[in-house]
Amino acid sequence: MQDILCHVHSLLPLRDAARAACVSHVFLNSWRCRPNLYFNTEALGLEANCGRTSRDFTKIVDHILKKYSDIGLKTFQLAMYGCYYIESCHLDSWLHLALTLGIEELILATNSMVPKYNFPLSLLSGKSGNSIRYLRLSFCIFRPTVRLGCFKSLKKLHLYCVGISGDELGYLLPVSVALEQLELAYCNEIICLKIPHVLQRLSCLDVAACHNLQMIKSEAPNLSSLCFEWFHHHVHTSLGEALHVKKLQMLCFRDFYYVQLPTIMPNLEALTIDSICQIASIPSVHSKFCSLKYLNICVPGEVRGPVYDYLSLASFLGASPCLETFILRIHVPEVRVKYGLFSGDPSHPRQMPEHRYVKLKRAKIIGFYPAKSLLELASHVLETATSLECLTLDTTYCSCGRRHSDPAKCYLVAIKRYFEGKVPSTARLDVEGPCSGALQTCRLSLVTAL
Repeated sequence: MQDILCHVHSLLPLRDAARAACVSHVFLNSWRCRPNLYFNTEALGLEANCGRTSRDFTKIVDHILKKYSDIGLKTFQLAMYGCYYIESCHLDSWLHLALTLGIEELILATNSMVPKYNFPLSLLSGKSGNSIRYLRLSFCIFRPTVRLGCFKSLKKLHLYCVGISGDELGYLLPVSVALEQLELAYCNEIICLKIPHVLQRLSCLDVAACHNLQMIKSEAPNLSSLCFEWFHHHVHTSLGEALHVKKLQMLCFRDFYYVQLPTIMPNLEALTIDSICQIASIPSVHSKFCSLKYLNICVPGEVRGPVYDYLSLASFLGASPCLETFILRIHVPEVRVKYGLFSGDPSHPRQMPEHRYVKLKRAKIIGFYPAKSLLELASHVLETATSLECLTLDTTYCSCGRRHSDPAKCYLVAIKRYFEGKVPSTARLDVEGPCSGALQTCRLSLVTAL
């Protein structure tokens, strides 16, 4: 019976578990054996506006850990935000206790508003660090040395705003032979990231906004998911034989060349591209994404002039014979259309090379507005996707931008001119947002004549 009560009590959030212990002698002892401890201001009832201080935070955590049993702890999470600042000696003491108990997950997020906490590597000596499977550090300094000999069980490593260099990371990665996920964000001391071949199990790599990063060189043979996020500069990336990569996410604030991706990642199945610049060197039909099933592209809208030819993105469709889902997002949240609206003869839209997208079932354009090239792209999808089930035009964030004009009427005119008689009888054309009502009056005329 006691074991059952302990298990039930362990499933409660920490704050509720503490309250239960205050009213029940049965729970008073069982909460001390909880396998997961999450210390933050909310869990401890120390919200920023309640007048409590860092001293209260320290006192409560000290009291809990001194009463804690010496068995059963698996997860230790410590998160300090707002005005709270804990002295290093207390952090060292808490981490020492957690590590000696053989924890599997260590999550430490110190305060970004105070000097960074220097993580004590001495606590990881011997076997203390060998039980850790998940390590997440934020806003601290972490300086691995050549003498570091732990983390043999480490599967997930997440570093956010951590002071660590590429060389220091090079001491850590080779000994983490069980590593499966590596995530680095805002680690600005890293200039060159080298991932050794010994990481046979590494499948997920996520690198975001490491502002001084110049090169990524990976020899890990079994990467399957990649996420890269650059901001102001080009990062030279060498992935070796990335034959197992099936998922790729790219956020680039500068031009990035995608034409080589089909040969580098021949088994790619899901591709997400988020770029506020013109996508350069779009793949041609001679360079195919033979396995790609999901494509999500985010591109800039028109702000000061025509900056993007949306119809050019049809080359991605032509290079993806197995594509099933296509999503296009216009980056600018509120587009004021001043250029390209109905320019040219709508009865003679531009034509792309003849292709039949036999597997494309779902297409969606988020931030749709009646620019000519965007209308041409949507029309192209309707005419060439033989298995299309639904094309969705999301107009939620758009407006026409012309004085005294009704945006719904502008959309209605555009839809009729470009889509009339082109919607297959087996497919749907859905319009979401404030202009959705404009479609109701002309829905039947848009369907292909039988």
